[in-house]
Amino acid sequence: MPSLLENCRNFFDTDNLYKILNVEKTATEKELKKGYHRQSLAVHPDRVGKDEKDEATQKFQTLGRVYNLLQDKTRREIYDETGDIDEENDVTQDRDWYDYWRLLFHHITMTDIKNYKEKYQGSEEELKDLKEAYIDAEGDMDVIIDSVLCATIDDEKRFTDILADLIKKKEIPKFKAFTNEKKSKKNARKQKADEEAKEAEAHAKKLGINDEDSLTALIRKRQDSRQAASNDFFAQLEAKYAEPAKKKSKVDGKKKKK
Repeated sequence: MPSLLENCRNFFDTDNLYKILNVEKTATEKELKKGYHRQSLAVHPDRVGKDEKDEATQKFQTLGRVYNLLQDKTRREIYDETGDIDEENDVTQDRDWYDYWRLLFHHITMTDIKNYKEKYQGSEEELKDLKEAYIDAEGDMDVIIDSVLCATIDDEKRFTDILADLIKKKEIPKFKAFTNEKKSKKNARKQKADEEAKEAEAHAKKLGINDEDSLTALIRKRQDSRQAASNDFFAQLEAKYAEPAKKKSKVDGKKKKK
């Protein structure tokens, strides 16, 4: 069986455990957990097809073992000092990493998404994200809408007005893709959005599910069509504000939240 470091090199092209979690060597326990959460969303086996499932599962398990080691103070100190890993005393190799992940992180609900959307839209955070998306996409509205959290075709007019004002104030550069966008491109974007909405609605109707599940289906449809795990709508949203699952303890034979 390959060692943990061998798996790290195989799946992440590095044996630097901190780099795998995308954190600094001085990372706090909270920063380690946040880094693990972000990375686990990007490599979670549920995000790939059957053909890639086995490899994705191994990568997910490797990531879990990396986090588990670094959050153990003693094992982390040994790794920091020597660069080696004591695998002989690693009792986590056979752990169910799916269950471990679910214990650590709160499951996102549609209510969470709606609440976040209400706080996010129109905020300084959204404005910052919009500016960055505009510059990164060089004014391509297709990419901008796909990049900004919670954005849909309904936000296009609002985004256009905001960006036009920022260009006028010279806070962002002027890109031809934005200022000279052809009407045919706008129409194609609207048509695509309408088709996705109809597909989600039809899917919900077929399964007899409610509007919230229909929204979930639409989100899943969007992430499937983009095929961009690290930038996908649902993953970004979870990584931004998901809360850790609350620990439970048994009191008088009954479970009670701390």
